[in-house]
Amino acid sequence: MPGYQEQRDGVIRRLRLIEGQVRGVQRMVEQDTYCIDVLTQISATNAALRSVALVMLDEHLNCCVTEAIVEGGEQAKARVGEASAAVARLVRT
Repeated sequence: MPGYQEQRDGVIRRLRLIEGQVRGVQRMVEQDTYCIDVLTQISATNAALRSVALVMLDEHLNCCVTEAIVEGGEQAKARVGEASAAVARLVRT
């Protein structure tokens, strides 16, 4: 079971809102909306995605990584490595 199972409905709800934001940005471009207004909406969409990413990361650390550490061994190292790589990707974006 994924670590975010308890947050699943909230994550899906937020992703649907983000999907609507992206469609809104598309409409803005189609309607030749002023560049700064489009960029403002893109920034808001990026912030919303980062927020979902942080929820997912938090759930991964609190569930998947914690369980792997309790079990120990190579699985623990692998999960910590995955989490570290995910943090690095989030920081780069």
